[in-house]
Amino acid sequence: MKLYNSLFYNEVMENKFAENLKELRLEKGIGQAELAKSIGVSNGIVSLWENRKREPTMSSLIALARYFGVSLDYLTGLDQSKPASK
Repeated sequence: MKLYNSLFYNEVMENKFAENLKELRLEKGIGQAELAKSIGVSNGIVSLWENRKREPTMSSLIALARYFGVSLDYLTGLDQSKPASK
């Protein structure tokens, strides 16, 4: 049962991360290539993250959280509280 819960949690977290990333990017009014350049990753990687084809590294998660001014918990879906707008 614990393995099932873990797999379910991971799937939910991946989906929420992809949704949150896209939402934050669109709210900022930037494209995937601009975001990739801003955080120092290759152009196609943001698309892969948003389409749940790849998971970001910890360093990429940190760069994204800093760029958008959100917590890692919010970005990954652990905390659903939307951060205040800057």
